[in-house]
Amino acid sequence: MLRARRLVMALSALALAAGTGAATAGPVQADAGSRVSTGVGADADARQRGFADCPRLSELPEGADPAAWRCEAMTATGHLTLGRVSVPIDRPLAITFAEGRVDGEFRQVFGAMAATPLRVRGTPLSITPRYGGYSDFESNDERRGELDLTFRISGPGVPRGCSIGTDAAPVHLVLKETDPSRVVSPDPLIVAFGVADNRFAAPGTSGCGRLGPVLDKVLRLPAPAGVNGIDLDARVALRSYGEAW
Repeated sequence: MLRARRLVMALSALALAAGTGAATAGPVQADAGSRVSTGVGADADARQRGFADCPRLSELPEGADPAAWRCEAMTATGHLTLGRVSVPIDRPLAITFAEGRVDGEFRQVFGAMAATPLRVRGTPLSITPRYGGYSDFESNDERRGELDLTFRISGPGVPRGCSIGTDAAPVHLVLKETDPSRVVSPDPLIVAFGVADNRFAAPGTSGCGRLGPVLDKVLRLPAPAGVNGIDLDARVALRSYGEAW
């Protein structure tokens, strides 16, 4: 109880302090969507797993022709702003998914997501991007893709379920292209591009117990559209399910 009180007092003091809460990368731990990767080596995991987290053939929709389906393994670095927190994403987050057509209809199957916690400078807190249960990576003239995320908050005395956004009400990103696709490698095929969303709103914290109001004050949440943003430089490796795995 005393430790929790001290944390509340420390965070309250930070909430009254001037400055912008820049952040740096913190301890390593990964999170995933349908398949979870965790452990001390998670940062290397995010960089190196590649096609290991592709959905299995058995997970593709009924009627999917493997030769017409491919797995895409994306890694991305960049920058994230949520309320007061400005976070460089200098250790790649990784997203893996499959896509193709069944009876002429475009379909997708999510594989996994891995991300490194980001330490909020000047506090004992870290935030970790997590898959929020929805993705749509079919590009069109309006956007490059859409993705739901939640952001787990961790630190001394912070309840395990504490987060920005929840599975029921995640942060919804509509990613616009900022840098057109270019081929980095023809074999294996790897393309690079840039995307961003600077128009989403960030909700207040959830599942944080008595620390919720203090964390909201420290992180300046909820934060309206126009205050938050995510900018990513992405690389995607592509592999056909028709190849030998």
